[in-house]
Amino acid sequence: MDTKNVIAAISLSAAVIILYSLFFAPSPKELKDLNQEKTALNSEAPKLDVSEKIIEISREDAIKDSDRIKFENENIKGSISLKGGIIDDLIFKNYTETLEGQNNITLLNPKKFSQGYYIETGWVSSSKNIDLPNSKTIWKVDGNNKLTPNQPVTLTWSNNQGIIFEKKIQIDKKFLFFVNQTIKNKSNKSYDFYSFGQITRNKAPDITNFYILHEGLIGVFDDQLVEEDYDDIKEKEFSKKTNSGWLGITDKYWITTLIPEENKEFRADFDYKNKFRANFIETQPLELASNGTVSSNVRVIVAAKEVDVIDDYAENLKIAKFDLAIDWGWFYYFTKNFFFAIDYFFKLTGNFGIAIILVTICIRILFFPLANYSFRSMAKMKILQPEMTRLKELHKDDKMKLQQALMQLYKREGVNPVSGCLPIFIQLPFFFAIYKVLFVTLEMRHQPFFGWIKDLSERDSTSIFNLFGLIPWDPPSFLIIGVWPCLMGLTMYFQQKLNPTPPDPIQQKIFMFFPLFLTIILAPFPSGLVIYWTINNILTMAQQVVIMKQTKVKTT
Repeated sequence: MDTKNVIAAISLSAAVIILYSLFFAPSPKELKDLNQEKTALNSEAPKLDVSEKIIEISREDAIKDSDRIKFENENIKGSISLKGGIIDDLIFKNYTETLEGQNNITLLNPKKFSQGYYIETGWVSSSKNIDLPNSKTIWKVDGNNKLTPNQPVTLTWSNNQGIIFEKKIQIDKKFLFFVNQTIKNKSNKSYDFYSFGQITRNKAPDITNFYILHEGLIGVFDDQLVEEDYDDIKEKEFSKKTNSGWLGITDKYWITTLIPEENKEFRADFDYKNKFRANFIETQPLELASNGTVSSNVRVIVAAKEVDVIDDYAENLKIAKFDLAIDWGWFYYFTKNFFFAIDYFFKLTGNFGIAIILVTICIRILFFPLANYSFRSMAKMKILQPEMTRLKELHKDDKMKLQQALMQLYKREGVNPVSGCLPIFIQLPFFFAIYKVLFVTLEMRHQPFFGWIKDLSERDSTSIFNLFGLIPWDPPSFLIIGVWPCLMGLTMYFQQKLNPTPPDPIQQKIFMFFPLFLTIILAPFPSGLVIYWTINNILTMAQQVVIMKQTKVKTT
């Protein structure tokens, strides 16, 4: 890789960002209008109450604090508290906290636990003097006392006013809960009810704090994606009235979502009242006449963000843009299709590392003619280097004449001096795409390569500072520069030797240290990304050597 071209590419990328901010980013007025829209509250439906004092206890004690019904399928297990009818205990059966660990990922926790994270569904009413089920209500199990894909459960509770509340909960084989809520009125009075669903998280988790990934509150309303960070929602709440969409709270690999009933208007709210809340409430009340019945459906998805699973739910349940639960970023189509390419080769080979290498080879083949053109031009530039040095010495006091002489030389010899940038511009989108794929997709988590690489989504854990494990010393994180980053740096160094040497001595010194600089910078990056970059460098050098031999340029 021509280091000058790397610097040029980085400069061009910065220029694109600046131009975007100048010409395409929203104006201050537009941002103000947007914020006003986001914070505009609607008064048609009542707000959900948050006044509840909780004494924190251990998770184990919180689980024992109420009677429960258990649930389990192929992917998740847990329990539903009969106190409040709350889904507040959920564990992913197929994922562990660490690579070698035995503890499965626990996502949902009871509210009395410090890391409380739970889901509620229910009703509110503008009618006064009516008892409604709340977080302290003790529900009764009607029939089955374990929830499975083949066995739904029904919870019931009735007040002293002749009104019976019922929840029928079903679960599929993956991550979907279907909650059917029914109210039966045995009294001689009429009431109105609003259906709601709410996800509550006591505290923000430890997050990656990385600009390429959103973690926090998320939703799609009227086909528009809304992402609110934890810190942002502490400062200003979000509210939106809509007829379609979904909402939830997302982590890097896990998501908890509510999907309101189709074709019913609802108001979605994100707020922080000592807890983070994502909730919806239907804005049109259901009128319950004497001896009448009303019902409402809520779908709840608490999922590991597997691409196939999320896409299947989006398509089969017709959930608008639910695939955006996985943060594919600005270059959605490019990044997602890049994942599918890697996943295709993974299914053929059984190893994501090999799949990355095969995709790298395919990229090189795809752009082989364009790279050939670039390398031929660079090879000619190397042949012309003595003449270029002579011209610079000849016109060292007249930059205008020097530029004219160089342009005449390039024209006479058929050389394009900027053609060396082409391979860099080709590589950059793939570099960012593979980084995004490795960073956000659950499929890459805990996937091994060979040898010491046990997780392609994590950094190479070896270090040159303890001779890659030969010395019994654990260096601090900033000194962990592994085997693959070192190989990448070496390939960049040798590739640099194939390119024309800058005539300026200061530039020569800068370029000499550039491979070392990138080695240190990329050492903490996912090992899969470093493997991709290394293999790409090797293939690039091989192609460049062949071209240079054809043009009779010395490679040393």
